[in-house]
Amino acid sequence: MKTAPSRTRRPRKEAEGPTRRPLGPVLSFMRSLWGVNHALESRSRRMKARIGVTGPERMVLRLVGRSPGIAAGELAGILRVHPSTLTGLLRRLGRRGLLVRRADTLDARRALFTLTPKGEAIDGLRRGTVEGAVRAALESLPDREVQVAASVLDTLARSMER
Repeated sequence: MKTAPSRTRRPRKEAEGPTRRPLGPVLSFMRSLWGVNHALESRSRRMKARIGVTGPERMVLRLVGRSPGIAAGELAGILRVHPSTLTGLLRRLGRRGLLVRRADTLDARRALFTLTPKGEAIDGLRRGTVEGAVRAALESLPDREVQVAASVLDTLARSMER
């Protein structure tokens, strides 16, 4: 009786082609930015599942918690977004009972925001948040490096806003 020849897998040969070139400073930096962006989005999704808010929603709650009665326009300026971008987020947080919106007594066109007790509870959380992960990373670096990194990111943001 003949036996079938045994089939062993041979290691797959890497595709041949030109050697990878170094990314260079711009592509290398962009790769790092995309890595941060991906990590922020992933942590934000986990935070939404765990505590009920995304990273951007918590950022708004943190800012309102620090400045009760803050105007929507001021929030937009701090976050570097157009006020219309922030409108939907503020509306969602209000519908979920995390923020209270009221008209400014001096200018009824201005909306002012404060936290509800439920919003204050989320503002008070420290573990399992995007902010906690950022804090841990920044605490592992010398202050000067954090300042330089913040300066680079601010310059980049201003450059992209043009």
